[in-house]
Amino acid sequence: MLSIDVTSVLVDDQQEALDFYTKVLGFEVKTDVDMGETRWLTVVSPDDPDGVELLLEPDFNPNVLIDGEPAAKVYKAALYDAGVPVTSFASDDLEAEYERMSNLGVVFVLEPTDMEGISVAVFDDTCGNLIQIHEVHFEDD
Repeated sequence: MLSIDVTSVLVDDQQEALDFYTKVLGFEVKTDVDMGETRWLTVVSPDDPDGVELLLEPDFNPNVLIDGEPAAKVYKAALYDAGVPVTSFASDDLEAEYERMSNLGVVFVLEPTDMEGISVAVFDDTCGNLIQIHEVHFEDD
């Protein structure tokens, strides 16, 4: 059986991403290995330090190009321009998280919105991505 161990977001600058994902979002560094020009840099939820790691992956690779540009940059920009979040993080209290993050200067492109059984909000991670946060609402039976 397979399990999800690491997932990634493409970032413009690993250090800026590290600052945002730790100081603003509250994740903790799990792995930070120097790989020359880049790092194998992962963060985890402090509530689940042995859980799924989020790799802050550089969006450049000069060996993979589309029309002369690194493929990851083209892909990332297309998703951003289309308003598509690259991932979603769970929250137990979306409104409180929205307020906390807004007070830290995070720019939301979608304020908390209720849908059937779920509330969502979408923010700019300052690293070229839109990220969704969500809260699932369970009705009492």
